[in-house]
Amino acid sequence: MGKTLKIGIIGVHGRGMHAYKAHQPENGLEIVMGADPFYDKPPQSNLALPDFKPFQEKFPDAAVTRDYRELLANKDIDIVFVMSPDFCHEEQTIAALEAGKAVYLEKPMAITLEGCDRILETAYRTKSKLFIGHNMRYFPSVLKMKEVIDSGIIGDIQCGWCRHFIGYGGDAYFRDWHSEQKNSNGLLLQKGAHDIDVMHWLMGSSTRRVVGMGMLSVYNRCARRPDDGTPGCAKWSNAQYPPLEQNGFSPVIDVEDHNMIMMQLANGAQATYMQCHYSPDSERNYTFIGTKGRVENIGDHGDCQIHVWTSRGSRQKPDIIYDLKGSVIDHGGADTPTVTSFLDFVRYGAPTNANPVAARDAVATGVLGHCSMRNGNIPMEIPQLDENLVKYFINGQK
Repeated sequence: MGKTLKIGIIGVHGRGMHAYKAHQPENGLEIVMGADPFYDKPPQSNLALPDFKPFQEKFPDAAVTRDYRELLANKDIDIVFVMSPDFCHEEQTIAALEAGKAVYLEKPMAITLEGCDRILETAYRTKSKLFIGHNMRYFPSVLKMKEVIDSGIIGDIQCGWCRHFIGYGGDAYFRDWHSEQKNSNGLLLQKGAHDIDVMHWLMGSSTRRVVGMGMLSVYNRCARRPDDGTPGCAKWSNAQYPPLEQNGFSPVIDVEDHNMIMMQLANGAQATYMQCHYSPDSERNYTFIGTKGRVENIGDHGDCQIHVWTSRGSRQKPDIIYDLKGSVIDHGGADTPTVTSFLDFVRYGAPTNANPVAARDAVATGVLGHCSMRNGNIPMEIPQLDENLVKYFINGQK
C-alpha cells in the first residue's frame, strides 16, 4: 500500500458525519483534523451549542480547530470535505482548492450562480480535484430509472416531472439558518438541487430557460421563537404536525414553503419540478415520458418499485415492474457509494456519476427559478459556461 492520504473535515457535525465514512486506515485513508467554526456560544444566549466531543470520541487522535484556515494550512492534509452550511461553500471551497487539496463539496455547490462559476474557475486553474456530493446519482431507484431510459425501451425522453412531498420540511428548513434567503437563497437549492440534477441527468440535458412560481404560505403563520440569538432545533418528528399547531420556528422566514418551476432543456425536452414543505408525507415521485413509453418510481428509497409502461393500458397495470430492495439508512443506501466514488476518483482517476458542471447547472436552475418567481414569474435564461471549463470537467478533470 502506498502513502496514507490524510483527510480534514470542515463542518464535523450534522451532515459532516457523512464524511466519517472516508476514515479507512486499512485502505490508506485517515481523518486527522476537523474544523467547525459554528459551534461557539451564540451571542445574547445562555445556550451552549455542542462541542467537538462526538468527533473527538470517534477520532481521538485527530486535531480540532474553530478556524477552517488552520486546517487548510496543514500541509499533511491531502483531502478536504466541505460539509458546512450552504453560505460557506464558496469561500471555503475556493480556499481549499487554492491550498491544493482535493475537495468533496456537499451540495448545493454555492448559493449563487457566480459563486459556482468562481469555484469551477478555481478548480480549473489550480488543477485541484473537485467533487460535488450529489448522492442521489447513487440512489438505487434513480440508477434503475436511468438504466431503463438508457436501454431505449421507452424511446426518446420528451418530458419529465417530479412531485416532491417534504413532510419534514418545517422541521428541517424553517427552524434554523435555512429559513433566510441570505443563507440559502431558497429551497430550490438546498433541497431542489438534488431533483433538478437528477432530472437533467436522466433526461440527458440541462435547463436553458426556467420559469418559477412559489409562495411563503404556511410557515409565515406559525409561532416563532424569540429573536435572541438562540439557535433553532432542526430535529424531525412525526408528532410535529400540522404546522399551524407547532411553535419554535425561526424568527426570520423569507424563503418560500412551496416552489414550482418549468424547465426548457437544451435538447428540446421539457420538465417541471414541484416541492411542498408542509405536506404530511414524504416522497420524490419522478415520471419520464418518451416516444415509446413511460417510467415512474413508486417510493424513492428502501423497498420501492420502478414501473414501466410500453403499451396503452391502465396506470394500475404497468408492463414491467422492478422491485428494489434498498436501505432506509445512509440516505437510501447512497452515501457510502458516493464517498467511495469520490475517493476512487481522487486516488485512481475513476469516473464518477456526479460532475461539477452538472452541479453548477442544477444551482443555476434553482437560483434563476427563484429569481423568476420573485419577479413576476418572468422567463430566465441560464448563462452558459466557458467551453474550456465544460470540456475539462466532462473529461474527468484531466
